[in-house]
Formats: sequence, C-alpha cells, structure tokens
Amino acid sequence: MSEQDGRSTKVTENRDVAAEPGGGLAEGLSRLPAVIEHAPPRPRRPRALRQALLALLIIAGGAGIGWFWWHQHHPRVPLGIAWGNGRLEADPIDIDTKFAGRIAKLFVDQGELVTAGQVVAMMDTRDLEASLKKSQALVSQAQRTLDEAQANLTQQQTQVKLAQQELDRTNALVPKGYATAELLDQRRQQMNSAVAAENAATHRIAEAQHALDAATHDVELYRVNILDNTLVAPRDGPIEYRVANVGEVLPAGGKVFTMLDASYVYMDVYLPTEEAGRVRIGSDARIVLDAYPDHVIPAKVVFVASQAQFTPKTVETKTERDKLMFRIRVRIDPERLKGREAMVRSGLPGIAYVATDPSVAWPVNLQPSAPPGIPTSAPP
Repeated sequence: MSEQDGRSTKVTENRDVAAEPGGGLAEGLSRLPAVIEHAPPRPRRPRALRQALLALLIIAGGAGIGWFWWHQHHPRVPLGIAWGNGRLEADPIDIDTKFAGRIAKLFVDQGELVTAGQVVAMMDTRDLEASLKKSQALVSQAQRTLDEAQANLTQQQTQVKLAQQELDRTNALVPKGYATAELLDQRRQQMNSAVAAENAATHRIAEAQHALDAATHDVELYRVNILDNTLVAPRDGPIEYRVANVGEVLPAGGKVFTMLDASYVYMDVYLPTEEAGRVRIGSDARIVLDAYPDHVIPAKVVFVASQAQFTPKTVETKTERDKLMFRIRVRIDPERLKGREAMVRSGLPGIAYVATDPSVAWPVNLQPSAPPGIPTSAPP
C-alpha cells in the first residue's frame, strides 16, 4: 500500500469513528485537527507573479509613451541654445481711484477689451462739481474787481496828468509875478497826491490780478479732480478682474479693475549658471506654448537676474555653483502683439528657448511661424 493510500485510509477511518454512534460526534470532531495536520498542502497559483509582471509592463509602456511624447514636443536643440519651462505672463495694471468716493457708473466688465484712454468707470463727482461752480463764481468776482481797479487806475492817471499841467503853468507864472509861491506849493502837493493815488491804483490792479489767478487755478484744480474721477484705461488690453461694483464707496487708491497690458507679454524661465552666464540682454529667443505647439513666437531677452535663485546662503564648491539658477525674462515684440490684444492670456505654460551663442542658427522647428499679424487667428 502506498503512503497516499495509507493517509486516505486514516481519513476514512477517522470519518467512520466520527460517525460511529458509540464514539459520539464530539469525540470525532476532536480527532479532526490531527488528521488535517497530515493532509498535504494545496499548491498555490503564481497570481502575485502575474500581477507584478503586468504592473511592470504598464510602467514600461507608460515610460515609452512619455518618452515618445517628450521627444515629439521637446525636440533636441543644438548647442548654443538653452531652454526652460515657464508661463506666459502680461503685466497687470490696476485701475484705481485717486480720491475717496462712490462709484457712479461702470462702462466695461470682466473679459472685455479696452483701448488706451477709454473711459471704464466714473465716480460720483457732485461735490466737486459744486465746488467748481463756487470757484467759477469767485473767478467772475475777481474779474469784476480787476476791471474796477483798471478803471480806477485810468482815473488816477488822468488826475496825474491834470496835476502835472497845473504845476507846469504855475511854475511858469511865478517868475513873472502872476502866481504866488504858495500856489506853486499847492500845485506840487496836488501833483504828489495824484502820483500816490496812481501808484495805489496800480497795486490794486496787481492784487486783483493775483486774486483772479488764484480763483482760475481753483477752477482748473476742480476740473482736473473731476477728470481724475473719470477712470480710463492706461493701455490696450483685456479687463482681467472687476473688483468693485456700482454704489460702492472706495477709499483713495481703491481698486476697481485689473487689466493686462497687451504690449508687455513675457515669459520668465530659470537657467543654470553655465547657460545663464552666456545669455545677454537683447539675445534672440523663441516661445512655444503648450496650447499651440506648432506656433513659434519670436522674442528677445530683456532681463537677466544678477542674483541666483534657489541657492544656499554661501557657495563654496563648484558642485554647489552648478546648482545655481538665474531668472531670465524673454519678451514678445510689441509690434507683433498689435491687433491681437484680445488674445493675450496670462498663465499659459510653455517653453522658452534662448540663444546663448549668437553664431548658432535656429533649427527649422524653431523658426517663427508667421510674420506679425498673419494669420489673425493665430496666438501672439
């Protein structure tokens, strides 16, 4: 009999014992663990191994797809051209109030395109308009005072002329005995009094003129303040945010809108020491946005940071110097952006390529896609 047949017999015998009426069910159950211990273990399927292999295949496939995508969207560039990731940005401009006041009207809303000088909001200027009317009334009053002073001066000049004539006649009659010396003295006093009155009239004209100038300046000041309460867009570009609403009372400098300057669009990238040290302001650059991978935008380097970013406090070794990163800003030509102000978007990710060697030619895939303004449906 084989060993397997013996184990089968033991199991059968134990089942028979458990089923015997005299042995009882409890006694049979108590003998089952000993029988199970001698049973052979069931072979396990290599399920974990298959799962591990499947995971490795998925990872390898994903890595291959990622490598293919990277080489398709990040083609190799020749030596002398550095690149870095960044986001397209446009300079934000806050349209704020100059004086404290209440918003009376809003003429644009978020997302609309505005042009330089366009009125976007108007503040309540009733108080300033009342002050302007008061100043205009003071100007009229000062003008009348000046006219009166000028008329008085004309009168005093006539008196001086008459006094001079009488003095001359009396002065000619005294030597001949036809006039007394006392009369001559009187004529001299009259002449001096007329000259003094003329000088006083001249000074009153100057005072009236100064009062008129001050009132006129007040009128100009209130007009300027009223104009300053009319908020206008300083540049061409889209309205990014509307911060306040009609009826709100804002302090001086309260923000109403935030717009984007469509003439200053740029991308900041970070390059290591070796590449950043060869970048010069005015160097050629190219921008490729993820949203438009087939459209190459020409740009220029306008800023190179003088201090490194993400650096330790002290740099002692060459290995540490190799880790230094410098911020480089490349800006799109404003002429290329004309007519495309509505398409300017802030925050679009992409890649900026910078020429570190001016003698290196740009590859075909980084040549500008089209001259400025063509096509109109293309990105900046």
